[in-house]
Amino acid sequence: MKLPGSTEWVLHCATTLAQLDPGVSASTAQLAQYYDLPAPYLAKQLKALVKAGLLTATAGPRGGFRLARPGSEITLLQIVEAVDGTSSPYECREIRRQGRGALPAAECREPCVLAAKMADAHQAWRDSLSGVTLADVLDTLPPSAPARTRSRLAELS
Repeated sequence: MKLPGSTEWVLHCATTLAQLDPGVSASTAQLAQYYDLPAPYLAKQLKALVKAGLLTATAGPRGGFRLARPGSEITLLQIVEAVDGTSSPYECREIRRQGRGALPAAECREPCVLAAKMADAHQAWRDSLSGVTLADVLDTLPPSAPARTRSRLAELS
């Protein structure tokens, strides 16, 4: 499975926002500079997280983005699905029924075993990501990371 680069962006940005003090926001410009990303495209991705109810956005000179709820209530799966959708990356086109090797209809009454295995793998991936919150991620960071993140973002104001 290959996800777009923007998935990495929103995962890192959400983790960064989770390190901020309560009520503190970071602007698109700050986050774009922090990670050296294109601000207009990053803004689009962050807006998808707002639409999904994961971030809140405030306008104005002191505006920006912050978590819409505690990091313990936001899973990695919710973030990924907010920007990439929920559909499986595998699409079975039933090629087992085509060409010289086509199976008879009687042998295709059950779902394709390969499609079933791919669906199982996709579900395992989803289950794994749904079991990890932003708070869990923060718990694995070095203790000095949140203060360093807040300091470096403040320099970009």
